[in-house]
Amino acid sequence: MINKSVSLIIPAYNEEKAIAGSLENISSFMKSNFSDFEILVVNDASSDRTAEEVSKFAEVKLISHPYNKGNGATVRTGIRNASKEFVVMMDADGQHDIKDILGITDLLGVYDCVVGARTETSEGSFHRNLANKFYNYLASYVTNLKIEDLTSGYRGFKTSVIKKFLYLFPNGFSYPTTSTLAIIKGGYNLKYYPIHAKKRIGKSKIRLFRDGFRFLLIIVKISILFSPLKIFLPVSMLFAAGGVIHMFYKIILLGARYTQFSIFLISVGVIIFLIGLLSEQIATLRFDKVEED
Repeated sequence: MINKSVSLIIPAYNEEKAIAGSLENISSFMKSNFSDFEILVVNDASSDRTAEEVSKFAEVKLISHPYNKGNGATVRTGIRNASKEFVVMMDADGQHDIKDILGITDLLGVYDCVVGARTETSEGSFHRNLANKFYNYLASYVTNLKIEDLTSGYRGFKTSVIKKFLYLFPNGFSYPTTSTLAIIKGGYNLKYYPIHAKKRIGKSKIRLFRDGFRFLLIIVKISILFSPLKIFLPVSMLFAAGGVIHMFYKIILLGARYTQFSIFLISVGVIIFLIGLLSEQIATLRFDKVEED
């Protein structure tokens, strides 16, 4: 028996085809391996028989939203109701192996967040894997840390740590993106644990282009919240460089004097840089307030 206090949170929306089989395996495994645990399924106002399937398991706590709120809001509800020292999130669609919770929880305590990073052998579509690599690269730039899997939904946290950042979670998808960046930029310890993800049962609710654009916005949003200069500095340099290049083009190639447009571009670059510096100070003050709370 593992002597760790764990709340397992499973967000569910229209998962009647997979939820019963998943919970049967999960419940049996948790009873055999953990001495102190709880299983919480948060039903996001499913229109199918998801709630009925979950209610068949007496050891599972079912929490239902009165109307559909989104994946992020569902995760927030689960974490708010968690009563154990650690929380682990996994999907209800059957793609996550419950056995991987052993490796994730083994690292929790030493680390504040442990993410199940999908390996190359995981069963996923080509376009989604390609998009994930792009998100990983962009997030790695923002955090100065190699991001192995930004969007994995199989992850664990110290409950006391992740509750500090619940207000950042969007109602829709991409809570994994938000939590990863918030943990890293907040100065907490993150670790990746390799997992094999199977093909999900049923149809995915994520749309590549619609939700992909949202992921990009989330990365920018969290970057501005915790490390604004990562966004403001490149933009300011782009404007300033454009102004300098335009000025030299006018003077050297055309033999004319510099123009007001050159001065305008350089001025905009300086202003954006100063705004970035101010935002950096505000971000530091905001994080100090989070620590106090």
